[in-house]
Amino acid sequence: MNVLKFGGSSVANATTIENVIEIIKEQSREKALFVVVSAMGGITDLLLKAGEEASTNNENYKNTLAEIEKRHLDTVKALIPVINQSAIISKVKAQLNTLESLCEGVYLLSELSDKTAAVIASFGEMLSSYIITEAAKVKKLDITFKDSRDVIVKTDSTKIAIDYKETNTKILSFHKENTHRICLFPGFVAKTQDGEPTTLGRGGSDFTAAILAAAIDAEQLQIWTDVSGMYTANPKLVKQAKPVSHISYQEAMELSHFGAKVIYPPTIHPVLDKDIPIVIKNTFKPLDKGTAITRKVDQRQKPVTGITHIDNIAIISLEGSGMVGIPGFSKRLFEALFLDNINVILITQASSEHSICLAIESVDAEKAKSILDRTFEFEISKKKLNPVKIENEVAIIALVGDNMYHHQGLSGKMFSTLGKNNVNIRAIAQGASEKNISVVIEEKDIKKALNILHERFFEVKTKQLNLFITGVGNVGSKLLSQLEQQNKYLKEKLRLKIRVVGLSNSRKMAFDEKGIDLNSWEKFLVDGEPANAEQFFKTAQEMNLRNSIFVDNTANPDIAKIYKHYLAESMAVVTCNKIACADEYTNYEELQSLSRKFSASFLYETNVGAGLPIIDTLNNLIASGDNVHKIQAVLSGSLNFVFNNYKKGVTFHEIVKQAQQEGYTEPDPKIDLSGIDVARKILILARESGKVMELEDIENDSFLPQDCLDTTTVEDFLNSVKEHENHFGKILEDAEQKQCRLKYVAQYENGNAKVGLQHIPVDHPFYNLEGSDNIVLFYTDRYPKQPLIVKGAGAGADVTASGIFADIIRIGKK
Repeated sequence: MNVLKFGGSSVANATTIENVIEIIKEQSREKALFVVVSAMGGITDLLLKAGEEASTNNENYKNTLAEIEKRHLDTVKALIPVINQSAIISKVKAQLNTLESLCEGVYLLSELSDKTAAVIASFGEMLSSYIITEAAKVKKLDITFKDSRDVIVKTDSTKIAIDYKETNTKILSFHKENTHRICLFPGFVAKTQDGEPTTLGRGGSDFTAAILAAAIDAEQLQIWTDVSGMYTANPKLVKQAKPVSHISYQEAMELSHFGAKVIYPPTIHPVLDKDIPIVIKNTFKPLDKGTAITRKVDQRQKPVTGITHIDNIAIISLEGSGMVGIPGFSKRLFEALFLDNINVILITQASSEHSICLAIESVDAEKAKSILDRTFEFEISKKKLNPVKIENEVAIIALVGDNMYHHQGLSGKMFSTLGKNNVNIRAIAQGASEKNISVVIEEKDIKKALNILHERFFEVKTKQLNLFITGVGNVGSKLLSQLEQQNKYLKEKLRLKIRVVGLSNSRKMAFDEKGIDLNSWEKFLVDGEPANAEQFFKTAQEMNLRNSIFVDNTANPDIAKIYKHYLAESMAVVTCNKIACADEYTNYEELQSLSRKFSASFLYETNVGAGLPIIDTLNNLIASGDNVHKIQAVLSGSLNFVFNNYKKGVTFHEIVKQAQQEGYTEPDPKIDLSGIDVARKILILARESGKVMELEDIENDSFLPQDCLDTTTVEDFLNSVKEHENHFGKILEDAEQKQCRLKYVAQYENGNAKVGLQHIPVDHPFYNLEGSDNIVLFYTDRYPKQPLIVKGAGAGADVTASGIFADIIRIGKK
């Protein structure tokens, strides 16, 4: 014989009830059944609402009762043929009239006792079980109804304590006399030893089914709900969560205690001693395998079975020297809470005994503080203890698994994974069995914490990166194109799932937590809100997504100033914007410090050489113990392009315009031609070499006339360049007479740096540098005469975007 229990979502309306009846019909062909049903979905809440409204003299309770009546009568009319409705509707209305009378009494007395609340709440199960029984009879099922209050006996109306001796006797007596193939029981309801109606607490229908299953030694207890078993995490919060096919009783108890709503925690105890398997099944997908709960499971399964959480938690903290070495202190604390029925969910205490921290339901927080402040009033008055502190808006996240104790380092993996994503751990608890590791975090971080832990412990090493990209011009648009093009490759080869969740240009910004479609990002951005760099950061912060990366494709100094805010929130920063790293040294060092402190990558490879691995090569040299003596470089692809193409018959103005149009220069070409851009690059390399240096320390020998340097707009600059063609022609003529080529060279040597236009002879490594290529010569202890050379394309939207892309991948692979 099997026992089946159907929850509120399974019997929410006529359609779902018909599904339930079909499942019962199919199962009854093979075995006799005891069936337990909950109230129709949402009805228990409405019943309690009506009681509360009545107790506060709120006449809206009548509207709430009318809603309850309508739902039940509509269900009867949809399930029962008209010819059979009259008697059933009369009985349903009789029960509803009794309910109304109870609420009227509560309204008149302005009082709702626990006993009355239990009676009011029980109407949901009594109504649903009666309606379902009658609907099953219409389908010709061999079914009878049995009131659970006739067989389940509690020892106390206020606590969930079952008199198993009397309960089992009553159940077995009924079972022996029952001649029907199916017997249907209302869940949740019971009676005390004095015959008073009571309940088994919220979720008590599971408990009803377990009590029945244990009493009759059922072959199996089936819990039918709206999900296909117990999941590795809450599927509403973690899309990648998967059903667990087989878990142990112990794991199920841990998961259900820590928030897994699929099964009510006390359910497992009655069937555990009898070794009765529990199977969690989906009413709406009855062919799904579900989850089997038994005593033993496959020892080869993953160490972590599931990740679960409890929200609406508060931390109660008690600190002070008056606790140290005092016997019985904990007894006084827990006894005080016990006497007022306050449940302690988690406990942690410092080994110094100077403090103790408790997690309880937030609704009990103020009450608990009052009780403990009163209990330890003397110690608090003598300053031996501090007054009790409450921290609200926290939650508990727990890793659960029978096999966890076989594996070292799980705690470290859990803590480091949370820390890297700026999830602060407020308290930690772990039993000696190591089957549960629980941490207290801020409630706002629940979704992020569940997802990053699920990604760490359950997914096939696939990491999801969430990008917030500002700047979608030449470089930004190329980056988006590359991300779209490589999407499949990244998933299959690198196990990276990259989503762009925020986009901004100078006019608009837009966000989508599910990921922006990169085939239509332009339209999506047009429909966005006005762009604002500060608000862009705040939205990214509020979205609070795991593995968040801010990508800056601009040359905007205002955006560079906000990097520190992202890093302080453990969001990585990837940028081709040189302004931050070339700012005052204190600001540069602050960004490096924040990156280390909050484990947030700060990558800017494209600051020097676009997609070339110049900074990475330099960092590797330094990290391996080499010392840099001299750096010589052509670092401006823009200037190299300009002077490689500046020849007789072509004006300097025409070449500058061409470089601008083809994306080799910054939007304002004066930044490149003035040498400030190259100065910033050599400054960054000097700093990466370990030198404390400011931008003004770099000697800049500009080839531009002062008139060009004094312009304030791009248009004025280009006009000024045209006016000084003779000046630029003279520079070209001087180089040709010496059989040299013009290159804008940056040099760092003996702690000094300079940039300027130089005549490069034919035997120099820079002479044959073509197009927009960059070249860097590193002279070090290991490369004293023949330098280490990095050479290649150093400008252009495509290569710059690919360099940014590479930095993003580098973060993903960490």
